[in-house]
Amino acid sequence: MNLLGEPRVGVVLGSGLGAVADAVEHPVVVGYEELPGFPRPTVSGHAGRAVLGSIGGVPVAVLQGRAHLYEGGSFDAVRAPVRALRAAGASVLVLTNAAGSLRPEVGPGSLMAITDHINMQGANLLAGPNDDALGPRFPSLRDAYDPALLDALRESARELGIALAEGVYLAVGGPSFETPAEIRAFRVLGADAVGMSTVQETIIARHCGLRIAAVSVITNLAEGMTDEPLSHEQTLRAAEVGAGDLARLLLEFIPRLSAFIPDPRAGGPTDGAGTPTPGAGDATSRAGGATPGAGTPIPRAGDPTPRAGTAPPPPCSPLS
Repeated sequence: MNLLGEPRVGVVLGSGLGAVADAVEHPVVVGYEELPGFPRPTVSGHAGRAVLGSIGGVPVAVLQGRAHLYEGGSFDAVRAPVRALRAAGASVLVLTNAAGSLRPEVGPGSLMAITDHINMQGANLLAGPNDDALGPRFPSLRDAYDPALLDALRESARELGIALAEGVYLAVGGPSFETPAEIRAFRVLGADAVGMSTVQETIIARHCGLRIAAVSVITNLAEGMTDEPLSHEQTLRAAEVGAGDLARLLLEFIPRLSAFIPDPRAGGPTDGAGTPTPGAGDATSRAGGATPGAGTPIPRAGDPTPRAGTAPPPPCSPLS
């Protein structure tokens, strides 16, 4: 899939944050139109391409652009990229977004590590029939944003001298911005930042066993907190300010993820210190079934359709 093999870490970039992809070494660029099921972004600031390569020796797939519920169309455009990363061998997903702050002290240009979320989008993309090969019917989101990865983010920020706030991200459906009354209500609910993405990707990712770290680039104070009216253009301008610190943070953080990536020689995931730990696929493997492999490439348009009787790619299975 790239010069260093299949990706072990996936990164999804939010509005105006595409410059982070410039840090990828030995890049191979693939347009979303070549990747079946991937979205065709309709929002400015989302390039609609995957950049494959490595960061600090860790094989990565950096996705520039995502689908949003407010764009309409099939929900599969949100599901497909996350599940394709897992099937290709990724075990960690790093999500980024542009968000509005509900805390006056965390202003535009700041970074906020997401510790939990509130889903106010009126949807859960796991609704409907469940494919047990992908994940459980009722996945837990207790530690949706992995505590060990959050510790690694904190350490990376300290090493660089970057101020990293922490808080709860609340997702709304959009595309309209929130009203001042809604912002006041969200603050009572415990939200620290608000945006229109990330939560559904987290749900899909945890369902199929990906470990999650997520960072918001704060682009504005939420509606009603200042006299300045909100706009997407303002979001993109402010995202450029925070994108530099985000790129520096990810360049420090992603190489640390090698400690959390499953060791192929051990055959399973590690506990963050390199020690193999049992995963949900282990019992299946002992019973003779397939477990997720790192050798399954993301399919591209024009790839031949498997003949009847051909074994399908390994499904994704929860790591914990």
